[in-house]
Formats: sequence, C-alpha cells, structure tokens
Amino acid sequence: ANVTLFLFSFFLGTGSSILSALQDLFWLSKSKVEKQLQIISVLQWVLTFLIMGVACTLILMYILCTDCWAIAALYLAWLVFDWNTPKKGGRRSQWVRNWAIWRYFRDYFPIRLVKTHNLLTTRNYIFGYHPHGIMGLGAFCNFSTEATGVGQKFPGIRPYLATLAGNFRMPILRDYLMSGGICPVNRDSIDYILSKNGSGNAIIIVVGGAAESLNCTPGKNSVTLKNRKGFVKLALRHGADLVPVYSFGENEVYKQVIFEEGSWGRWVQKKFQKHIGFAPCIFHGRGLFSSNTWGLLPYSKPITTVVGEPITIPKIDNPSQKEVDFYHSIYVDSLIKLFDKYKSKFGLPETEVLEVN
Repeated sequence: ANVTLFLFSFFLGTGSSILSALQDLFWLSKSKVEKQLQIISVLQWVLTFLIMGVACTLILMYILCTDCWAIAALYLAWLVFDWNTPKKGGRRSQWVRNWAIWRYFRDYFPIRLVKTHNLLTTRNYIFGYHPHGIMGLGAFCNFSTEATGVGQKFPGIRPYLATLAGNFRMPILRDYLMSGGICPVNRDSIDYILSKNGSGNAIIIVVGGAAESLNCTPGKNSVTLKNRKGFVKLALRHGADLVPVYSFGENEVYKQVIFEEGSWGRWVQKKFQKHIGFAPCIFHGRGLFSSNTWGLLPYSKPITTVVGEPITIPKIDNPSQKEVDFYHSIYVDSLIKLFDKYKSKFGLPETEVLEVN
C-alpha cells in the first residue's frame, strides 16, 4: 500500500504527501528523501530527452509482432487521425504541467523565473530564449511546467515552447510533449498559434538551436544570433511582440568536449545538424550516486531565467530585408542590455561580456 501511495504521490500529489510516503516506506530523513526525489525527477526527464522517442518506437514495433498487436494497431490508427494536432496548438494539460515531479525537478538546481515587465493579454509574443545549453533545462522547466509559476507571473499568457518537429513523429513522446504545451518549431505551427488561436500566446523559440549547443560550456556566455533572423520575420508577419530571455546558469550544468572548427569532430556534428536537425554533443554531468563521478545527471547549479521587456512589433505581411534587419538589431541590443543589467545579480562579474555570434 505504501509503495502505491509513493508512486501516485510522486507524479500527482503534493510535496508533503510524497515525503510522507517515502519516509513511511524507507524510514529516511526528510532532507535525504527530498534530495533523492529531486535526482529521480531530473533523471526521468534526461532519459525522456535522450531515449524516450526511440524506445517507444521500438516497443510499439515489438508489440505489433506479439499477441497484443491490436493495442499497437489501435494506437497507430489514432496517430494517423491525430497527426496534425501538434501543428494546431497541440493538446496541453494543466494537470500534467502541475505534476509534483516538476517541483522536485525545479528544486534540484534550483531553477527560478524572473519577471521584469507585464505582458498584455491582447498581444501575442515570440520569446527568444538564450542560451540553448545542452538540453534547454531552464526553458523546459519555466515554460512547459508550472513549477516556477509562469501562469501566476504572466496571467492570461499561454506559453508554447517550440522544439524540433521530428520529436512529434515519435509515438507516445509526441503526446507527452504536447501535454506540457510544447509545439513544433516550424512555420505551420507558429503561424497557426499566432493567427488562429486568439491573443495572449507566447511562443518560446530557442534561437541558437543546435549550432549554439555545440559551443556551450561552463563559464562561457555566448549566443548564436547574428544570422538568426527568421523569428524576427515571423514576428513582423503576425505583429507579435519580441521578448528577449536570458537564462543565467544554463551553460553551467553540463561539461562538453568542444571540437575546434575544421576538426573531424566538428565536421560530423555539422553534418548531423544539417541533415537531421540536431548536433550530437559529447558531454557529461555527475553520476547518479555521487557528484564526484561522471554521468548523465546535470550538475546542481542554479539556473535563473530572466524575461525581458517586450519590443513592440508592427504587423507587416511581407516585411523587407531592411525591416527585418532593423528589428533584429533592436532585439540584439535589448538582449545585451538585459544581460548587462542582471549579470552581477546572478554571479557574473561586471566585466563579463555577452558574446554574440
């Protein structure tokens, strides 16, 4: 009975009910229980990020070859029927976004969301999230869950975190992602949300993408932005205000092997990035049982995501390159100002400069 209570409480219950269930089950101290729950919550998300899509696809193929093939066939029939749902705003679930597991995920680092300005519910927004980091942990926690209170800090605003469209071709994973308000980062999906979903929508785009992840390393604050202008053009076409977002600490949670330009390693990474959409990184965090060993768990370093001041964008159906460049330059300046204003508050020296590539 206690085991059942623990499993139910871990995903759905309150923090106090989880602690109570685990303490009754294992007679552990409160601090040890909390730490283990935090580790488990982060581990499940890392494994989801790395292998859930492939694992679910293989399991579905296996079930098709067993006596339970009808279950897999029914799901595949549903998949065909539901195929375009991710392009139409998805299927978010406030229940999933409020799972207790996300609060333990937040507290592991911890992750914090800082609001600097109010957002009008009569407008739509495109948030530019920087930097990508290895896994975009801050972006996920802040905008795909309610763990840091995005719904309370920005009442009436519906956040949609945009990620690789290929993830939505993976069975089960696609449904899991949609439940958190995650959508494909493609034109069809963004056009739908900004034009056919009313107002009060905020699409969060990790602008640097895979290219930026190749250069992330602790102690380095750099963004891939100079030639990333597609999000500005989308904002102009829909009259959606641009909002710069910087996540201090995103690059600190994993260590990565950085391949020099021109090396075979960088060549392989760029080929993957070009043809598949993501770049394979060689990285490590801490081990499951000790912070002194290597493993897949990120280091427990604080991540503070600061949402900057919105930039008012006019609606221009067919913006010229000159207009795109103009608003892109305003956005870059706003991001740098945001970084400079808050860097010393979150552990960086006043001399630190944001590198824009």
